[in-house]
Amino acid sequence: MNSSHEKLLNLLADRSFRLGDFKLASGARSDYYIDCRTSTMHAHGQVLLGAVGLAAIRDANLRPDAVGGLTMGADPLAYAIAAESWREGDPIHAFSVRKRTKRHGKGQLIEGCFEPGARVVVVEDVITTGGSAFKACEAVNQARGDVLGILGLVDREEGGRATLERAGLRTIVLYTASDLRAALATRGSAST
Repeated sequence: MNSSHEKLLNLLADRSFRLGDFKLASGARSDYYIDCRTSTMHAHGQVLLGAVGLAAIRDANLRPDAVGGLTMGADPLAYAIAAESWREGDPIHAFSVRKRTKRHGKGQLIEGCFEPGARVVVVEDVITTGGSAFKACEAVNQARGDVLGILGLVDREEGGRATLERAGLRTIVLYTASDLRAALATRGSAST
């Protein structure tokens, strides 16, 4: 594991992974909760996320024009990767998919740097069922974009990744919930 990858793992474990009794959006109960935004919107998290996310896209040999996903969880990932790609001199632009079509202006569902025909990587902060990634992919497909794959920051290991892959979507995951749990246990800073 490279230094940036390990630093981002530790930041996620410290800032975003919480043990306790939580009700999830699905209605299910869990003994842990992951709120990636407390890491992905952190200044150091942005730098680490840009480096690690861009490296994962490059290592997978994907050549997207843009990265983005369903607002709000995907936004900081997309922005960090876009900024890092610019610094490296090979820009990948960012876009956001609204949860519903805008009712004024141009009435767009996708905002930012997206054009029909764009090759994109859909990003997701936490993959649980894969539902948010599917919604983003559907919006991209309807707007005549080409989804190259999915990049997930954390996989809750509850079947979402497998569901996405069964649908033919190449899915790359940077960390699993087990990785975060282990990092937190190693650091001895479990929060309840």
